[in-house]
Amino acid sequence: MPDYEPLLNRWQSAGILDTEAANRIRAWESARASTADAPVPVQPKETRAEGVLDGSHQRQTHVAGIAWQGRVALILGGILLASGIVLFVSAHWDQLGPGMRYLLVIAMVTIFHLGGAIAREKYKATSTVLHAVGTIATGAAIALVGQIFNIQEHWPAAVLMWAIAAMLGWMLLHDQAQQTLTLLLVPSWLICEWSYAAENHIGVEIYIGRFLFVWAILYLTFFIGTQRRVVRGILFTVSAITAVTSTFLLLDGWRSWYGMQPYPPFHTRFWGWVDIAAIPILFSLARLRRSTIPVLAAIGFVIALPWCTRLFVEHYATSSWTRTEPNLAAHALVAAFCIFLIWWGVREASRGLVNLGIVFFGATVAWFYFSDLFDKMDRSLGLIGLGVLFLAGGWALEKTRRGLLAHMAQSPAPMEAAQ
Repeated sequence: MPDYEPLLNRWQSAGILDTEAANRIRAWESARASTADAPVPVQPKETRAEGVLDGSHQRQTHVAGIAWQGRVALILGGILLASGIVLFVSAHWDQLGPGMRYLLVIAMVTIFHLGGAIAREKYKATSTVLHAVGTIATGAAIALVGQIFNIQEHWPAAVLMWAIAAMLGWMLLHDQAQQTLTLLLVPSWLICEWSYAAENHIGVEIYIGRFLFVWAILYLTFFIGTQRRVVRGILFTVSAITAVTSTFLLLDGWRSWYGMQPYPPFHTRFWGWVDIAAIPILFSLARLRRSTIPVLAAIGFVIALPWCTRLFVEHYATSSWTRTEPNLAAHALVAAFCIFLIWWGVREASRGLVNLGIVFFGATVAWFYFSDLFDKMDRSLGLIGLGVLFLAGGWALEKTRRGLLAHMAQSPAPMEAAQ
């Protein structure tokens, strides 16, 4: 095998080169090998000089050449820079007049985006970080300008303006950071607007949990196999955390406190279901085979789970309220959806989704043990059972996980890169 083949295979698997560019490199090397004793390993600079790679592949090679240490440094640098500026502004905010406050807020946004524009040609990664900090600062600027000029408060509108700013940045820069911010802020605006309209009604937490869970499943499955690794990684992490949080909201939402109003009116519930079901289904149709079925399964799950509870009414001297606890059907339903996620991950050759489903299933079994079995046994017996559960259950889950990943590795379908 020629010396350059391992490099080509590595670059193709990383998404830096497509098949056409790799074939051009092989043809060029073969032609050169006919006039030389042995082929010379291809270097990115040399292939650029010969015109083998076009400009887009040159840029991808430059970005992918940043080591993980450099990426970590850029991420931490952006976070620390934004945090330092926030602390500086908050420390001196009371000492500034309205005019200086406004100029400071506008300068904060402008400097970051100007710095990103200046660095974009030669230092694209640094430019991406600066633009991302600038877009994050835009959200703070919107809130602060409203405070400076005493604009009437409607905080969901501020989130909408922030989402529009991120969307414009994505359209102009085609940037993964701007895309990630847009995909996080748009559903945030939807849920904020609905929550504002349904505030202080019974069952609001149920609708919020439904919204969060369906959108989490949408994001977990929509970006399977994409080469936009920053978008996939951040949304995968956020969605995994959101799925757990929303499950607890779904199981704890039918509670009514003193002074709460009845269920939200019909038109509010209608728009809630538009946000919960209609928009994610339309979004998933862009990748019909990857995300539509999980979204439909998630919608069915969030409809059924809130009703898998036991209802209690607690009375006190002057007041009473209701609370709920999950029943056996709730544990079974959550475990079944975890198995569905594992199956879908195997079907789509997604290692990340399989690993997440295994973790969720193990957590569901532990949750059932603690909530339904542990309190009914003697303390020592409960601890023994817990130890057996962790040892035997952990071994079984790990064996199953390895078997599924080995099966995926032998499958002819292209495997998703490890997450």
